[in-house]
Amino acid sequence: MTDQILIAEDEPRIAAFLEKGLRASGFTTAVAKDGHEALSMAQSGEFDLLILDIGLPGKDGWMVLEELRGQGEQLPIIILSARDELSDKVAGLEGGADDYVTKPFRFEELLARVRVRLRDNRLPKRQEEMVIKAGNIVVDLLKRQIWVGDRPVKLSAREFTLAETFVRHPGQVMSREQLLSQVWGYDYDPGSNVVDVCVGYLRKKLGHDYIETVRGMGYRLRT
Repeated sequence: MTDQILIAEDEPRIAAFLEKGLRASGFTTAVAKDGHEALSMAQSGEFDLLILDIGLPGKDGWMVLEELRGQGEQLPIIILSARDELSDKVAGLEGGADDYVTKPFRFEELLARVRVRLRDNRLPKRQEEMVIKAGNIVVDLLKRQIWVGDRPVKLSAREFTLAETFVRHPGQVMSREQLLSQVWGYDYDPGSNVVDVCVGYLRKKLGHDYIETVRGMGYRLRT
């Protein structure tokens, strides 16, 4: 069965270029010219991957991405944008995009990324890994949702990853260095208080009794 690619791009020249290349590579394509159309088409269940421009009219790409991921939509999304600042790339990936390609781009590179995302999306996922628990905290990795008991908790992308890290290591003391490595993925200034600030936000949302400070060592999730 031919994979169907949705192209959300309002610039006709780029949309036509993408359609021509993807069709020549064996894909079926459709184009959405604004954010409202992109969101509606992406929700239809007819497509296997979305190539999403950020600067869409009507509803920009950030809003489309946020709404799709907020609804639990797992459609692979590759952002294609002229915005090449690191902050934009980080925002896109933390917001739920699977990849971020900047314009101008080489079609061969984009095609390779499309194929990788389609392949990864087909890899079998073990069901037991999709939901993890610690006490009465439940983390649904597929829907990117957390519950404390019966109460759903709305978290930012960074807070969700931090909560997931604690739930995967209940009762274990996690040092600030470990949390920086597992949640942020790169080194901050040793004097930075980014971990403490994010833990503070997470405590307010989960409840102050869940994350314990272990003086001189770090933090742990009480079980």
